[in-house]
Amino acid sequence: MKIILENLTKRFPGRDRKHQGEVTAVKDFSFEIPDGSLVGLLGPSGCGKSTTLNLISGLEMPTEGRILFGEDDVTGLPAEKRGIGLVFQNYALYPHLTVRQNIMFPLENRRGKDRLSKADMQKKAREAARMVQIEDLMDRKPGQLSGGQQQRVAIARALVKMPKVLLLDEPLSNLDARLRLQTREEIRRIQRETGITTIFVTHDQEEAMSISDLIVVMKEGVVQQIGKPQDVYDSPANLFVAKFLGTPPINLFYGQIRGQKLFIGEDAVFTLRGIPDQEVSVGVRPEGFQVCEDGPLCCDLKGVEVMGRDISVLGWHKASLNPTIRAMISGGQAVQADRALVRFSLNPAKVLLFHRDTEERIDFEVV
Repeated sequence: MKIILENLTKRFPGRDRKHQGEVTAVKDFSFEIPDGSLVGLLGPSGCGKSTTLNLISGLEMPTEGRILFGEDDVTGLPAEKRGIGLVFQNYALYPHLTVRQNIMFPLENRRGKDRLSKADMQKKAREAARMVQIEDLMDRKPGQLSGGQQQRVAIARALVKMPKVLLLDEPLSNLDARLRLQTREEIRRIQRETGITTIFVTHDQEEAMSISDLIVVMKEGVVQQIGKPQDVYDSPANLFVAKFLGTPPINLFYGQIRGQKLFIGEDAVFTLRGIPDQEVSVGVRPEGFQVCEDGPLCCDLKGVEVMGRDISVLGWHKASLNPTIRAMISGGQAVQADRALVRFSLNPAKVLLFHRDTEERIDFEVV
């Protein structure tokens, strides 16, 4: 099911006595979500991603704009008539019902021509349980399950009615790190098996990048960038997107372009083609550093962390905007931890320039 959002805007009444004006949670959001894709809505708390999901689901009505499922305008339809499956952060399972009964619950509410026999409902419940690999838990109650198992029950309950659209609102935030990794892989597998158009809300950029076909990065209700995860990581539209994506986060420096050269502090790191003199912000991804005895960027060495396959080199530079520079290098590069200084060469493909005032990215070419 293709989903089209046209100039979607949602405003709420102000709740602060000092500021009585309206609060815009989502502003002029337009996007076409391809049929059968998995899209991640990504951004910090309060950016409008959950509100966007609620608008698509019908739990909230937009102030302005339209929502189309395929060719059908569903803007005014209530949630129960949109053919959606919803999975919430807190699972919302019925504690007095078994797993089987929880999964069957959406089917039991069908009326008229959509009503199913008990045998058909049980068959569909078994199929949904098989899809999320909990067939052997059908007679247990939620209190007897782990967090990851409860999450699978919630997904099976959403899938049992074969929705047109599956909506996941931070479904992994209550799980520990290892279980989150396993469950997000399961979500991706299930989405590929079913082909259901899925929208996944998260503030965890690693989650969004690992399983999404497309990501939508939001800030204060405004879409900052839409694209394939790797494209957005490599070519962020602005400084906010560059800072939000990446683990460890991007290293930022004050920089200047003078006479076709890019300076970080007093270190001339690149010669550029055709860019006028100006002050810039320079971003260097952690994997963009390479230890080099005659490298142009000289940093104070603060420490070395051996992490198995990779080595994390911690440094400081007077032009750095971060308290600590973190460079990720391969285990084959030796760094003596007792040295006072470390020199780096930089990979131009992992260096980003931004206008100091607008924070928009500047395309550049290294000579």
